Amino acid sequence: MESIEVKICSGTTCFVMGSTYLNELYEIIPQLYGDKVTVKPSLCLGQCSSSDKHSKAPYVKIDDEYVSQATIEKVLDVLKKKVEQV
Repeated sequence: MESIEVKICSGTTCFVMGSTYLNELYEIIPQLYGDKVTVKPSLCLGQCSSSDKHSKAPYVKIDDEYVSQATIEKVLDVLKKKVEQV
């Protein structure tokens, strides 16, 4: 089984908008999902220049899905649904 990949943006805008609060995910996700999910930092996910004006930093990318205004709870909710689909 291929693992789900979670990328946490640490670009300037995401950093300023609170992506450091998402660092807990580096510990939480492996405890919940083991090797089913990998968590990696990303220098920039390039979403701040998106044409979607309702989308806001900080961003997390879960496989091919972006989570805007990411919080730990929001990321875990999206991730739980993805894991259940696999």
